[in-house]
Amino acid sequence: MNVFPLKAAQNNGSDTGELQVNVRTSARNRPIENALVTVSYSGDPNSIIEEARTDSSGQIPLLTLPTPPLEYSMNPSEYQPYAEYTFHISAEGFENLDISGSELLPGETSVQNAFLHPLNPQENFENIVIPAHTLFGEYPEKIPEDEIKPMDTSGEIVLSRVVIPEYVIVHDGTPSDSTAKDYYVRYRDYIKNVACSEIYATWPKNTIRANVLAIMSFTLNRVYTEWYRNKGYDFTITSSTAFDHKWIHGRNFFDSIDKVVDEVFDNYLSRPGVRQPILTQYCDGERVQCPGWMTQWGSKYLGDQGYSTIEILRNFYGNDMYINTAEEISGIPASWPGYPLDIGSSGSKVSQMQEQLNTIAEAYPALPTVTVDGIFGEGTQNAVREFQRIFGLPATGIVDYPTWYEIQEIYVGVSRIAELS
Repeated sequence: MNVFPLKAAQNNGSDTGELQVNVRTSARNRPIENALVTVSYSGDPNSIIEEARTDSSGQIPLLTLPTPPLEYSMNPSEYQPYAEYTFHISAEGFENLDISGSELLPGETSVQNAFLHPLNPQENFENIVIPAHTLFGEYPEKIPEDEIKPMDTSGEIVLSRVVIPEYVIVHDGTPSDSTAKDYYVRYRDYIKNVACSEIYATWPKNTIRANVLAIMSFTLNRVYTEWYRNKGYDFTITSSTAFDHKWIHGRNFFDSIDKVVDEVFDNYLSRPGVRQPILTQYCDGERVQCPGWMTQWGSKYLGDQGYSTIEILRNFYGNDMYINTAEEISGIPASWPGYPLDIGSSGSKVSQMQEQLNTIAEAYPALPTVTVDGIFGEGTQNAVREFQRIFGLPATGIVDYPTWYEIQEIYVGVSRIAELS
């Protein structure tokens, strides 16, 4: 396998991608202004190619950087289809942070979130190394399991219905590795992390959506059946590809995958007469074959042919596979009103959203405050549009489903000290 020579490509009209770096505090997800971010090629970390400081929202200006050609990610290739960049991040009053191996794909926007810890002489300097993507690197293949788990009522099963958890606890290793660290990860962030680690963001949207649904259904099966807790472990899921999915601490997200997860994060896959989410297993379909499971490259080729999301899924899992919706979403102050909020909307949902935006504005000063009157006017629209810009959503000024839940999540993050870090 070969790495594309990015230095040589920098000036010859090669493909490019866009990079956004967000720098925030580790404790309350608040932006850090004036942090210094230096960018270099991971193959040559001492050669700085970009340097920028964060604004009041903790963001550097969007950078356009060279990548390998698009075709490398559209078919299996011996050439690495993504560029790797290294960041050194420093800010007064905080520990420095290095992130290496952050991936950038052609034509895509990569978002690298960096969380800085307050200065502490007793803590070591943190260095995050992002390993190879699962479609390019070498990882253990999935150990097959039954897609529907026996529900032993004498066990420690605690869920009687499908609920989207606020957090999952990720064991960063195999189940029996007692030295592996456990991480508390917000559910949506976990799904985004896994999807960005296991498929390419350059693929068709219906392919991305099919793979995201498979990842979510598998994860919710682990949650619903308390799979690992019933085996005596204190975590929800592992980062081992042999047992679960590849999750990578500190990795970047891709905007196209991020948006798909925000659109469908309360969904899962089910079969008639089966209450639990289906344990939808898959493999790459090139180096590893897995009859009866979805293959990632196979799903990509079906997407190329115009197959819909459900057609892709049923092609692999059968015609009795359906997309279902969870009964509850945990950890949010208020549920989606069921319709978009726009100019002319009014009522308690609008006033609640206005109050939440004002609380978020205390942490993000670029966000204008609004009058809490329950009426969606131009001032509220402008605040919503700025919120969407800061948090990477389409800046429409309309509170649609993804925007509503992003407001809920950011509000929770800035209005309370995180119990879990």
